[in-house]
Amino acid sequence: MKRLLLLIPLFLLLLIPLLWRVLVSKNLETAVTAYRQGNYEAALSGLRPLAERGYGDAQFALGRMYDQGQGVPKDDPQAVAWYRKAAVQGHAGAQFHLGRMYVQGRGVVQDDQEAARWYQKAAEQSHGDAQFALGWLYSQGRGVPLDDQQAVAWYRKAAEQGNTAAQNSLGWMYAQGRGVSQNDQEAVTWYRKAAEQGDAAAQNSLAWMYAQGRGVPQDDQEALKWYLKAAEQDDAAAQNSLGWMYAQGRGVPKDAQQAARWYRKAAEQGHAAAQNSLGWLYAQGLGVPQNDQEAVAWYRKAAEQGHAAAQNSLGWIYAQGRGLPQDDAAAVEWYRKSAQQGNALAQANLGWMYAQARGVPQDEAAAVEWYRKAAEQGNVTAYNNLGLMYAQGRGVPQDDQLALEWYRKAADQGSALAQYNIGLMYEEGRGVPKDDQLALEWYQKAADQGNPEAQFNLGWRYAQGQGVPQGDEVAVEWYRKAADQGDALAQFNLGLMYAQGRGVPKDDQLAVDWYRKAAKQGNPEAQFNLGVRYYQGQGVAKDDIQAYRYWNLAAAQGNRQAIRNRDLLAQRLTPEQIKEAQALSRD
Repeated sequence: MKRLLLLIPLFLLLLIPLLWRVLVSKNLETAVTAYRQGNYEAALSGLRPLAERGYGDAQFALGRMYDQGQGVPKDDPQAVAWYRKAAVQGHAGAQFHLGRMYVQGRGVVQDDQEAARWYQKAAEQSHGDAQFALGWLYSQGRGVPLDDQQAVAWYRKAAEQGNTAAQNSLGWMYAQGRGVSQNDQEAVTWYRKAAEQGDAAAQNSLAWMYAQGRGVPQDDQEALKWYLKAAEQDDAAAQNSLGWMYAQGRGVPKDAQQAARWYRKAAEQGHAAAQNSLGWLYAQGLGVPQNDQEAVAWYRKAAEQGHAAAQNSLGWIYAQGRGLPQDDAAAVEWYRKSAQQGNALAQANLGWMYAQARGVPQDEAAAVEWYRKAAEQGNVTAYNNLGLMYAQGRGVPQDDQLALEWYRKAADQGSALAQYNIGLMYEEGRGVPKDDQLALEWYQKAADQGNPEAQFNLGWRYAQGQGVPQGDEVAVEWYRKAADQGDALAQFNLGLMYAQGRGVPKDDQLAVDWYRKAAKQGNPEAQFNLGVRYYQGQGVAKDDIQAYRYWNLAAAQGNRQAIRNRDLLAQRLTPEQIKEAQALSRD
């Protein structure tokens, strides 16, 4: 009996810690339940005493509340303090979040090495998020040496636990061949695992693989399906891609309005490529009302994020003065930003600005340098412009053979302007033996693609019967094609054909119409002929003031007959009439 009485206190001593652990566990469970239900006040009152007594789970939970500002003011240093208390006790969740705070520089000085140290501790306890985060640090070389194989190893550990971010990243490593042999099928496998769990980034990646036919048969419908799943979760990259699918008519009927809708969703989330595309739609009036100011606004948003294509587009807008005041210096600034990122279009445009002394002092050597950079990337405009610089000896020694070489590079890619320039080289025998037949063939290639200079040239050849059978009807056809594109010489010559009834019925009014179009562009011959028409009253009502006006315009360009006609006519006009005609000349 006495021995039994002695055992009872011993039993109680053993039982008390057990009861205490049960009580603590119950209190912690109650506090955590309150936290999950959003009853932060009850959670806080339950967690704090336990945390202060050193219970790691409570310390971690309290850290989360300070981290998120739940039931307490958001306080990063307090969050870090509680995470650290739990982390040093080996709490994996606290170790992970402490690492995250170091990565983000929240509540502590940003320190990737410390982040890696804490991630490692949690990862070694099989914490999936920490394994993924540690893999990411290895893939970026942040806080640890850059090591793709280590990145893959940690991604795989997390991915095998079902961590969707790790599955998506592992898919990307296979797609890129980083840390593993490149394998699109494996990439698709991992993308699909994450995508089927609803991971938007993986859904977007899987859609891209279907769109490109990588690791799976190319299938725009499947691509569209996965893009839509991700886009409906507000994944900006997927929304941008969905806009592109509608813009191109891939997997869906082409629909500029739907393209604009999806681009806008992504753009409003700050997606630079979508902002650039939306700007382009506004500039072109596709799917949205044409609006240069809106185009500028969206281009600027993307450009300020460093989007090279948008920077080039914004430069072009400044150069043209569309949607904002024309400003060559600003155009050069944006072209340069884009060109320095390697954008070939911007490099070609910047070269042109140097060649033309627009926004910068003229520097033909700099122009050639930028053209060459763009040409090295296969830019057709740069090929042609380099040919022009060699042909004219601007910024480089004059060299017709090198000019022809660059023109051919552009022509081989279908450049109508380069084809026209090659035609000129054959016509003039520059860099090649003179050959009218080959010149004609190149002019024909360029003209068939819509080059107005080549179309005018063909029209002139048919009108004159030079190298081709003389044919006024064919001449008119080519003149009209060029004239409709605004070529002033073609407009003047088409006016002549109507005036003379060559290839078309004689029509003085149409002759005047075409002369007027050319005259507005400053063609002196058209201005002179228009003066004659007004003086004689052919195709227009006789009007000496208008006759004086157009002869005065032609005279200002050195047309001797216009000078004589104007001065003779002045003798018949009153000073008031001359003053009126001169005022019209300035309009």
